[in-house]
Amino acid sequence: MFKILSVNPGSTSTKFAVYEDETLICLHTIRHSKTDLKPFNTLFEQYEFRKNLMLEKLKNDGIDLSDLSAVVGRGGLVRPLESGVYEVNDKLIADLRSPQRAEHASNLGGVIAREIAGTINGCMAFIADPIVVDELQDVARLSGLPEIPRRSMFHALNHKAIARKYAAANGTSYEKLKLVIAHLGGGISVAAHRYGKVIDTNQGLDGYGPFSPERAGTLDAGQLVNLCFDGKYTQSEIRRLLVGNGGLMAHLGVDDELIAEKRASDGDQNAKLVLQSMAYNVAKEIGAMLAVLKGEADAVILTGGIAHSQFIVEYIKTMISPLVKVAVYPGEDEMEALAMSGLRVLRGEKSKVY
Repeated sequence: MFKILSVNPGSTSTKFAVYEDETLICLHTIRHSKTDLKPFNTLFEQYEFRKNLMLEKLKNDGIDLSDLSAVVGRGGLVRPLESGVYEVNDKLIADLRSPQRAEHASNLGGVIAREIAGTINGCMAFIADPIVVDELQDVARLSGLPEIPRRSMFHALNHKAIARKYAAANGTSYEKLKLVIAHLGGGISVAAHRYGKVIDTNQGLDGYGPFSPERAGTLDAGQLVNLCFDGKYTQSEIRRLLVGNGGLMAHLGVDDELIAEKRASDGDQNAKLVLQSMAYNVAKEIGAMLAVLKGEADAVILTGGIAHSQFIVEYIKTMISPLVKVAVYPGEDEMEALAMSGLRVLRGEKSKVY
């Protein structure tokens, strides 16, 4: 039996869980207020603070850290890499800490994993399927400007975990399927999966694709250029419009799909239109990925928190169901996905070298 600790740092929270093989033993989310984080000038100054809060909770739960076989952290914004489980080494830590990398809370996952695992005899530290997983086919990499190639940034951890779960439920393996998976959350990513590889995807962080509760998605490039240079916004404010203040937040002043849906059900026609437009754009992106797979997808899978919404799911289905089977796996379980990634390696799957 293997005991595994999953670590998933977010901008204002640290989630962690302990599993014994496939069985969840404990699960916690520690919220961090602005006051909690104010003393820290940089992201990486926070890791000791977050780690100690975790260790205190685990001690209160009676978890003996010496029993841990592995600690699996959420992968951060490192260099583009293949999907898989990576043992945390010095090179990976250096990249996670690099000032040239974008600062993202997920970068702390690998650092905390190694710090904890390093104190335990025989315990290994991993990251799994960070958002920079890049398996794009070459034809998908080019844009209309050589200076701006298309980048692969998507919810790789949940995409891969749901793909494997769907395959197991249908008596096959992920590597034998062609799927289009749409992760519907604070950000939205839609990807074409072909025989275990993501050969195309929208750039779901600050790039292109459907708008989401708080991200702008694809924009008219000419109008965006004008917005950048008309003096109304600074560069950092423009970036905040793309991620944080875009999408539902820009149109409705909220980044919670449930609140927007409640407004729509209460008769707010603008809220209804914005939600329909978000779903419409998701369905269009799914259609594009079906074309990438030459119309030969085994299924389209809707997942993520917004997949709980019957309003959004049914709108997408009206556009997609005539073309292909649609399966719905609402929510996301990143803690389980991290733990199961570590478990596969402990049971014999070879980890990758960063």
